[in-house]
Amino acid sequence: MAVVEELLRSEADGTISFGNHLLENKAKAEDYEHCGDLYKVKTFKTMTKLERNGLFVYESVPGTSVLHFSENADGVSFEVEGDEDAQITLELEEDTEYEVFLAGKSIGKMKTNLGGKLNISVELAGVGEINVKITK
Repeated sequence: MAVVEELLRSEADGTISFGNHLLENKAKAEDYEHCGDLYKVKTFKTMTKLERNGLFVYESVPGTSVLHFSENADGVSFEVEGDEDAQITLELEEDTEYEVFLAGKSIGKMKTNLGGKLNISVELAGVGEINVKITK
């Protein structure tokens, strides 16, 4: 997978791709319209953050590149790439249980906190990219 040179883009399948984990300096793209929503991304090698309509959606530490990010009522899915293992935080429904799949294998069920945040660790060092799917 390649980094997202334009920082944030719409894909032909209706998903979005964002982030560039190779940047040495902070970069951002804002007021990007996709399917009636406005997105903002801040990214570089130590952090990637995505907001939709001013609300938190995704954050990784260190930075990641994300392809085909898709979110619906049942969960979220995307492909993620980074040079190092990453801690990813997603905004989902509050106080809800989700099953987390990494590379097609379930790593178990996790519950969001009262704020709707779900934290997962993804081993990316030496792997390249990995598919992440989180479902109710």
